[in-house]
Amino acid sequence: MRYHVYSDHLKQRYGEKVYKLPISLPVTCPNRDGTCGSNGCAFCGEIGAGYENLPASMTVGMQIAANRTHITAKYKAKKFIPYFQNFSNTYLPVEELKQYILEACQEDVVSIALATRPDCVNDHYLAMLAEISKSKGVDISIELGLQTVNYHSLQKVNRGHTLAEFLDAVLRIKRYNMEVCAHIILNLPWDDEVDVIESAKILSAVGVHQVKLHALYIVKNTQMAEWYQQGEVTLITKEQYVERVVTFLEYLHPDIVLQRLIGRAPESNTLFTNWQTGWWKIRDEIEQTLLERDTWQGKKCTYLNGSAVQKFLK
Repeated sequence: MRYHVYSDHLKQRYGEKVYKLPISLPVTCPNRDGTCGSNGCAFCGEIGAGYENLPASMTVGMQIAANRTHITAKYKAKKFIPYFQNFSNTYLPVEELKQYILEACQEDVVSIALATRPDCVNDHYLAMLAEISKSKGVDISIELGLQTVNYHSLQKVNRGHTLAEFLDAVLRIKRYNMEVCAHIILNLPWDDEVDVIESAKILSAVGVHQVKLHALYIVKNTQMAEWYQQGEVTLITKEQYVERVVTFLEYLHPDIVLQRLIGRAPESNTLFTNWQTGWWKIRDEIEQTLLERDTWQGKKCTYLNGSAVQKFLK
């Protein structure tokens, strides 16, 4: 492969295929409850991102059991990663989070992933998670929704935080020897190729371990949907998105793992989703473009470690 594929990374690390099990907690978001905002991000719907999740009214153990049964029957998997996915999963008291994490530490669980916001990352929480990781022998990774390094765009979409909070969260997580995954939307209406390149460069410079790329989808009954319907925002073409992913990969450090190149969402709940094209078809187009151009992840990652003086060291 011409980029660092997540499934290959997991197989190499754990010796066999590993599958994520989506988990819902009864949590919300500080950008919804008035802490830093009340309307949420402009692109986020009322159900958040976990449209495939089981109800949060089910216990963590019940959700793991149900999802394990489905995945095992379909893929014959034996090792799993409970993925606390929807909303901000560290936005609750430390002791409550601790009990949820402990419930997820089961015999066939090799790692736990927590999706959250940069402004919901705190040393007290990280110390607790690091202790569980050590005592239970499970890896823990934190998935941070950044979306773009363009702080003007962050303000446009009402993120409720800036780039600084993201950088702070990454540096704190790494001090506790946990991995970081950054979520990036490559086709926000206000971003261009310069933002794509800068996103790859900043993620490489701070040393995130993994990245999830998304194409913006327009969820019904959101601020973004209103802008879209009124013609106040326009989206790039599918071909332009492929170009952006290829460019992003070229500037991204080769050690960073790509969890995905494009996301997915149910068409029934959206006005626009991936140009009405299957996500796997767009992924295949990206891979074919990399092959045809004989390019790869990290090809242009030459800007780190004092690039201007490297000529004196040859």
